[in-house]
Amino acid sequence: MTPPPVTGKPKSSLLDRVSSPADIRDFSIEELEQLTHEVRQEMIQSVSFTGGHLGAGLGVAELTVALHHIFDTPRDRLIWDVGHQAYPHKILTGRRNRMRTMRQGGGLSGFTRRSESEYDPFGAGHSSTSISAALGMAVARDLKGATNNVIAVIGDGAMSAGQAYEAMNNAGAAGSRLIVILNDNDMSIAPPVGALSAHLSRLLSSPSYHSLRHLVKDLAHLLPPPLERAMGRAEEYARGMVSGGGTLFEELGFYYVGPIDGHNFEHLLPVLKNVRDSDETRPVLLHVVTKKGRGYPPAEAAADKYHGVGRFDVLTGQLEKPKANAPSYTSVFSKALIAEAEVDDRVVAITAAMPAGTGLDKFGDRFPARTFDVGIAEQHAVTFAGGLATEGFKPFCAIYSSFLQRAYDQVQHDVVLQRLPVRFAIDRAGLVGADGATHAGSYDMAFLGCLPDIVIMCPSDEAELMHAVATAVAIDDRPSAFRYPRGEGVGIELPERGSVMPIGKGRVVREGNRVAILSLGTRLAEVLKASDELAARGMAPTVVDARFMKPLDEDLILRLAREHEVLITVEEGSVGGFASHVLHLLASKGALDRGLKVRPLALPDVFVEHDAPTVQYEKIGLNASGIVATVLATLGETRAAVNA
Repeated sequence: MTPPPVTGKPKSSLLDRVSSPADIRDFSIEELEQLTHEVRQEMIQSVSFTGGHLGAGLGVAELTVALHHIFDTPRDRLIWDVGHQAYPHKILTGRRNRMRTMRQGGGLSGFTRRSESEYDPFGAGHSSTSISAALGMAVARDLKGATNNVIAVIGDGAMSAGQAYEAMNNAGAAGSRLIVILNDNDMSIAPPVGALSAHLSRLLSSPSYHSLRHLVKDLAHLLPPPLERAMGRAEEYARGMVSGGGTLFEELGFYYVGPIDGHNFEHLLPVLKNVRDSDETRPVLLHVVTKKGRGYPPAEAAADKYHGVGRFDVLTGQLEKPKANAPSYTSVFSKALIAEAEVDDRVVAITAAMPAGTGLDKFGDRFPARTFDVGIAEQHAVTFAGGLATEGFKPFCAIYSSFLQRAYDQVQHDVVLQRLPVRFAIDRAGLVGADGATHAGSYDMAFLGCLPDIVIMCPSDEAELMHAVATAVAIDDRPSAFRYPRGEGVGIELPERGSVMPIGKGRVVREGNRVAILSLGTRLAEVLKASDELAARGMAPTVVDARFMKPLDEDLILRLAREHEVLITVEEGSVGGFASHVLHLLASKGALDRGLKVRPLALPDVFVEHDAPTVQYEKIGLNASGIVATVLATLGETRAAVNA
């Protein structure tokens, strides 16, 4: 079935008549096809304005419409894994008029969110959680004696994570009725699909087949055990022959149906209806094949199918490229790691399904045999890196800060406890803008800083990042980590290769008096702006780039405490991070006994909503203006008083 072209006005707008999924329950197939076309147009127009995840949503437009047509949402719980796929779902569930606020300050989230809509029964931002959540809801339904359906839609990429299989294994044993839809959106698992596969899927999911199957099983129970077992094996083997696969899912305890064409309503609707009305007591897995980027030629032609895009021109698909003033931190990390690997063949790189996002795609182009993408499996990535380290290699495990949370036990038990020299390259540290709280790198300093014998570096600019990479290569006796933000650097000149820094030593950037500002990470640029303003007011502060969160430069910090009235710490991490370690040092050494005033500036103890990063940092006082205000308030001054 060829989708209608994206451009051009529909003959009449069905989408204007849809305020909730209930409005499409009596639509004909022709109307559902037109509605799907309009949903695609709406999504393309919206994302062209806001940026976001486009390809996955384009691929599930028919599936989304079909699910809301067949199932009684929100009574029937519909869970979208990750949320990349959920834009058509948002359009159909009363949020169409707010789609152009998505990922903007005060607007819709780019992911599903419980507080946003009753049609979002579970929030998502990280991958592979849908089946676990759905099973919890299904068991809760059974305990309450309710009869609603629970449906999880999970992409085949998300099936590379262990949690998905842990959940399926549990679901197969639990015996609660659950529907899992595997959205196979790049043909990575499915054989060719067509009319025969659709016919067999309708057959296997039909009440008549289930009745016959139960009759066969009932008869088998009357036979001697060897014949009973043989009949059971024959029945499952026959199902495997006609259905085209599903053996793994059957072994996990699921009733497998598919694969079917996820863009054909004549295939989708009867199978979904059969699955909905089935008396099958086992959980069901429906295998649906879709094409990422479907219905928008520029997305279909792109290598990444417009998985995640910025703003673009709808007619041409041309992406807007903001004028870059400096290289991104991610690209600088890639450059630095390649430079180190050129001279040390023990340097290897590991990513958990984010080669482009972490910059390791470039490393992989240069060193394909030394680059490992392990899939959406952060736990495995960390322990795998530990294994490489035991054999003398120098593994760099590049994982976003918010994704590293998923592998904390492996960091602690498999790496740090064994003092293995794994190097953690922590991308997306601090606030991340439009992706919001699900992807903010808020907690890595707190959860890594409490672990013994790990070196933690926080470079203040892109040149310092190159030095951190070189230093990590040189640290061979313990684990290390360095963190850096999303986005551009400050435009500083870069060396060809980084230099090894003395471990646990900061650097004094400016000498001053009365006030010392101890900065960790890339807020240093804002600290220097604040320092200029304070100097203009006659109170030039001492500015220090701490460089290391662990080990602390104790001598330097204690000197700052002795020689200044006020000590301000600045960091892009949560409470419990750098300032906590500094205060512990000062308290234990008696440095607070003489009246030193300490003011920690860190991320607040709340989830910071999505917005432009500059706006996020302004709201929480981690910009130059906020730093100046903190200094003045600590000294008992105000801007007005100083200006008088």
